Order: sequence, then structure tokens, then C-alpha cells
Amino acid sequence: MQLDLDFVRAQFPAFAEPSLQGQAFFENAGGSYACKPVIDRLTRFYHQRKVQPYHPFEASRLGGAEMDEARTRLAAMMGIATDELSFGPSTTANTYVLAQAFRQHLKPGEAIVVTNQDHEANTGPWRRLADSGIEVREWQIDPVTGHLPLDRLPKLLAGARLLCFPHCSNVVGEVNPVAEITAMAHEAGAMVCVDGVSYAPHGLPDVAALGADIYLFSAYKTYGPHQGIMAIRRAPGMALPNQGHVFNGEVLYKRFTPAGPDHAQVAACAGLADYIEGLADHHGGAGLDPRGKAALAHDLMRAQETALLQPLLDYLSSRNEVRLLGPRRAEGRAPTVAVQVEAPAGDLAARLSRHGIMAGAGDFYALRALKAQGIDPAQGVLRLSFVHYTSRAEVDQLIGALDREL
Repeated sequence: MQLDLDFVRAQFPAFAEPSLQGQAFFENAGGSYACKPVIDRLTRFYHQRKVQPYHPFEASRLGGAEMDEARTRLAAMMGIATDELSFGPSTTANTYVLAQAFRQHLKPGEAIVVTNQDHEANTGPWRRLADSGIEVREWQIDPVTGHLPLDRLPKLLAGARLLCFPHCSNVVGEVNPVAEITAMAHEAGAMVCVDGVSYAPHGLPDVAALGADIYLFSAYKTYGPHQGIMAIRRAPGMALPNQGHVFNGEVLYKRFTPAGPDHAQVAACAGLADYIEGLADHHGGAGLDPRGKAALAHDLMRAQETALLQPLLDYLSSRNEVRLLGPRRAEGRAPTVAVQVEAPAGDLAARLSRHGIMAGAGDFYALRALKAQGIDPAQGVLRLSFVHYTSRAEVDQLIGALDREL
């Protein structure tokens, strides 16, 4: 089934915004456009329900109910229990809080495994556990391909208590085999924390199928407000020390939220469920359960992205002036495409902007991944990232602009 792109783009007000006309957005990995249901819910909350939730008066009751709706519906789509999903101010903050819980949970001398493929927000807090005597082992990428070699993992997992790795890197783009890696970690007796920030915009993850103990992603990169969303399964979540208020210690979705949540933004996250459900319904999935609708939307998104990605990869592979990071085949990678160029990458991004191309340049907080591939983070890379609402005409516009500027 082919994605109805006209229907999709009608769900995003940015495409009707006069100030954005003629511009093609290729920095989605830094933050996507927000869908209309999210914007509508956020606006309604601030107009009608901006009070402390969960009191008996109507505005408060409705506000709390909408917050609960967001958690219930998104959890169902991800194949987890409602209380296994929690919200925080960002994925960076959620990861930091988790790391503090593991700092208390682990004993000096015990080991965790991290990678150098990660965004610093996921790897940095875990690496700081070394200050408390925790052994930190690094699963290193191939310096040529950026790939995480599975054959190196068993030795690293021996005796380890936790493995932290990305579903896909925000500069390499390769989609890692999460279910396979998770099974290897569990067999070795380690828990698994997956950074899904760079994958979730391309299809909501089925956490139950992946098997991860913890899965994190950012709503603002997934068509929503600036919230971090965390799935943490009940067994590990209740085994880790409570990081929230003492009176919230028995409530799983509150245990890793030290401060009160942003009520309006949590409620607006129900708009993500609205969008995914509407997308599935429009494409014949009205009879599916929430998990089935999320799976249909996921497959529609990935098929659209894969079809548009291959021409861009082919073009970049043909240019001697650039080095394409990650796989050259669209299957098995996200449409997050980083390239090393001869001049500072920021210069090329600025020139592309004259052609209506909105793209980013820099290190994207993936300094370790860039250094491991022989790239100076100060020079950075040009990153061209898109999602399912991108059109073929916009990809052609990008390729044309690159052709003129390279």
C-alpha cells in the first residue's frame, strides 16, 4: 500500500505556512514539524485546562484525563502496559535520571557496556558512572562503515549488568538489529537500554517485539511537543531505586520523574496517537487494534522513506567531493544522511539555504562517532534528514541544490 502523501501533508500546518513556502525541510532529525492534532490539543489545554490536574472540578478533571489518555494510548501502540510509559522534560533528562538510578543499583566493579555510535545524551550519563567505580566498556564501531560489529559484543557482555546502544545513530543512520542485540544481552544476564531518538520518527517502536527493558525517544522529533518519552518494563523499573518523590515510589511511571511533568505537553502527546490512528484508518486500518495501527503506520512511513532515500544515496555515492557515512542502501537505514565535505560543513549548509534547503551542519553531539570515523568534529558534517511527509519533489530540489553547490 502506498502512502497518501497529500493526506499526510494536510495533517501538518507547516506545509500551509506562507513563510515556509518554497523551502524543503531536511533537518528533521533535529526536530520534526508538529502534527495538527498535537497543536490543537496543546492550544485547547492552555485555553481551557491550564490548571493543576486531577482535582474534582471540571477543568482539572479534563486536564488529568487527557494526560492519562496520552499515556494509555501511546503505551498500547508500543505494546507495553500503561504504567510502563512515562514522560520527562527530554530524553537527555530521562537518561540522566536513569543513570543515577543505576549508580545506586550497581556495585563498584560491576560493568556496563556503551557504544561510540551514540549521541552524547545517551552515552555521556552512562560513562560518568565510572566516577563511582563502575566499569564502563565500549562497543566500538567499524571506523570505515560506522557499523557496530555483533561479533565483538559477546566478550564485552561477559559479566556486564547493562547494555546501552542506539536503535540507529544520528549520523551513521544504520538501523541496528535491536531484537537480536537485546536477546544476546539478556542471555548474558544484562539489561538493555535503547536510545530510539533517531528511529522513532520513522515509525513508533513496538517495544514488546524488540524486547528492550528500557526504550527512550523524543516527542518533539516525532511530530509532538518537547517531551521525552520513556518505556521501562515493570520488573527492571521496580527493581531500580526510586528517583521521584518518596510518596510516588510505588507508581512506576512516576519513579523516574523527579519533578512534576509538563501537564500541557503530556496531554498534547495524545495528539501523536490521534495522528498515527488517523493515518492507519485512512489507509484501511480502521479495524486494527492500537498496536496494529501503529505497525501499519510504521510500515507506510518506512516504505515512503525508503523509496525517496535511495536516489539521494545514489547521488551522494557518485560524488567524489563528499564522503557518505553509513550504508549506501536505503533498506536497513534511516533517512538521516550525514556527509563529510572538503570545506567546513556549515559553509555548504549556508549555501544550500539560498536554494530553499533547510539543512543542518555540525557534530550533532555525536563527537565520538565522528572521531571514530576520522572526522574532525570542529569541521562537522552536513546532515540531510527527512521523514515520511517529505516529497519526491523536495528530494529532487535537494539534489539539484547539491549539484549546483558541490
